[in-house]
Amino acid sequence: MPWPDIEALFVSLGAEVSEREGSRIGVFLFEEIKVFHRPHPKPDTDKGAVASVRKWLEQNGVTP
Repeated sequence: MPWPDIEALFVSLGAEVSEREGSRIGVFLFEEIKVFHRPHPKPDTDKGAVASVRKWLEQNGVTP
């Protein structure tokens, strides 16, 4: 899954996304901040990161 799609999903859910050190971003959503590593040089997110994002969203009532 391309990382820009994941960031767009966060924004569509009302998240505030901020740049952090290096290729990290902070995502403020569900009254908490999570820090994610933006993949590079390719924009494709690995399966483990997608699973982590999915789990966090599901824990907060967002389902596919």
